[in-house]
Amino acid sequence: MTKKQKKMLYRIIISAVLMIAFKFVPVDGIVRFLLYLIPYLVIGYDILLKAWKGIKHKQVFDENFLMAIATIGAMIVGLVQSGDYVEGIAVMLFYQIGELFQSYAVGKSRKNISELMDIRPDYANIEVDGKLEQVDPDEVAVGTIIVVQPGEKVPIDGIVVEGISSLNTSALTGESLPRDVKNGDEIISGCINMTGVLKIQTTKEFGESTVSKVLDLVENASSRKSKSEDFISKFAKVYTPAVCYSALALAIIPPLVSQFALGSNPNWGEWIYRALTFLVASCPCALVISIPLSFFAGIGGASTQGVLVKGSNYLEALSKTGYVVFDKTGTLTQGVFEVSAIHQEGKSYTDAELIEYAALAESSSSHPISKSLQRAYGAEIDRNRVTDIQEISGNGVIAKVDGVEVAAGNAKLMKRLNIQYSGCDLVGTIIHMAIGGEYAGHIVISDLVKPTSKDAIAALKSAGVKKTVMLTGDAKAVAEQVAKDLGVDAVRAELLPGDKVSQVEELLEEKPAKLNLAFVGDGINDAPVLSRADIGIAMGAMGSDAAIEAADVVLMDDDPMKIAKAIKISRKCLRIVHQNTVFAIAVKLLALVFVAFGAANMWMAIFADVGVMVLAILNAVRALFVKKL
Repeated sequence: MTKKQKKMLYRIIISAVLMIAFKFVPVDGIVRFLLYLIPYLVIGYDILLKAWKGIKHKQVFDENFLMAIATIGAMIVGLVQSGDYVEGIAVMLFYQIGELFQSYAVGKSRKNISELMDIRPDYANIEVDGKLEQVDPDEVAVGTIIVVQPGEKVPIDGIVVEGISSLNTSALTGESLPRDVKNGDEIISGCINMTGVLKIQTTKEFGESTVSKVLDLVENASSRKSKSEDFISKFAKVYTPAVCYSALALAIIPPLVSQFALGSNPNWGEWIYRALTFLVASCPCALVISIPLSFFAGIGGASTQGVLVKGSNYLEALSKTGYVVFDKTGTLTQGVFEVSAIHQEGKSYTDAELIEYAALAESSSSHPISKSLQRAYGAEIDRNRVTDIQEISGNGVIAKVDGVEVAAGNAKLMKRLNIQYSGCDLVGTIIHMAIGGEYAGHIVISDLVKPTSKDAIAALKSAGVKKTVMLTGDAKAVAEQVAKDLGVDAVRAELLPGDKVSQVEELLEEKPAKLNLAFVGDGINDAPVLSRADIGIAMGAMGSDAAIEAADVVLMDDDPMKIAKAIKISRKCLRIVHQNTVFAIAVKLLALVFVAFGAANMWMAIFADVGVMVLAILNAVRALFVKKL
């Protein structure tokens, strides 16, 4: 409990003890009223002050005003008629108990989230004269070498320049499986170093690092309100004045009708008591508190699973996802090209020799395919063996390796050189090889599909997604084979970056109006499409900064399985919101009808207010627990 919560608990205990004790004090009249005024002010002085400030600032109609008017009225009725002040104090007492419970529930939710998202580093280690010095992460410049010891958090994004270790990434991704890193690997902040000492060269400032962005997204998510929250705000603005005027009418009209129209006893005291009870029962606390709390818990629960939702409006929109459109490379595939097959022809070259010639010929290129050939070669490239390099755009490379002319490229290059080549039935990028002017065979390079991609598509369909589409700039045959293997419903291939936006716009027109379209991407060229879709989902761990900035939802571990989980989390959260809305409004209206007809007293009104609020809060907190979804 916080200091403020403990203070409220003490006030509740003191007020309750005094209220019970004064029942046995044998005094009447004004003395009895003054005695009971003590526990009333102990428990309610802050509500009275808030109500007064609201009146002064012309913001009258809120729950503080309702509680103040109802309890002051009950105390006055006790003074004038019954001499019983317990109800007036009890209303304020139970209201404050409900507020304490709500404060504790929100605090508990925040604590659970902060513990699971406890990734903010307190310091960074810099080596000075052979000793480690702890400095503020904000003071570390880009390019600085920092040292992370076992058990410490990685404070800033960077590249490992020395050391081998395992990282605990659960706070960022929700996954408990450690990630191994070595020299040359990229590393993101927020992970915990588990085994070896790492030296990391920083690539970003602390404010731009993953850890800072994650915390900023979670902390600022509540500023973007959903339609449900906007509805509750608008509802409260209309509802509160309406019930205040209704209570006033209940206190005045029936007695006047009784006195002047029916000629009977007006019973002013009874109708005023009903009006005050009406005010207590009408307080919209359950709605005003539980709906934002439900979204807060839903966003917090998602963040603990490595799904960052930038606002409750996006969480609500995610629940209506019917179309999911994927970029291919880096989203459904790993974006890592590897040699998957080697086919020799003509003069007998071994697989190793064909790869060696290809890697040396492509050694001056930084293209991912060239890099994959160099990785397959596995040895250090001796550039002295390579001369007369010609890179022909859109075709490939011609170079001399050990004085022998080597051509490595696509079918266009072979046609350009008038060399007969063989086709290949395998799906992938085909690198044709000609050595010494003769066709030597071809190498097949494939982009590896992520292990979870097929299950992710199946999970989306089981979650009720109507259509999955893949957009890619790859060749049609490659794209169709990947789509078929994964179970994607439709594929649009050979697209330029600008074409993706027009394709998404066509799909937006095609889909039913009640369903939303989500686009999932990772590259900088995906940023315009992420912004255009109803919901933009970015792969966060390896995705570009531009994609993450443009997206509404960020998946911290690049796992497409998390998309279905995010949709399930959002739907669970919305179910809770709708349950609380219907339950709270139904109970309130029923209680108001009972009170108006004299079938409910102040104690029932207290349950209609505080009881419903407590039940709604308990239901809202369920949105925090999402691991089994």
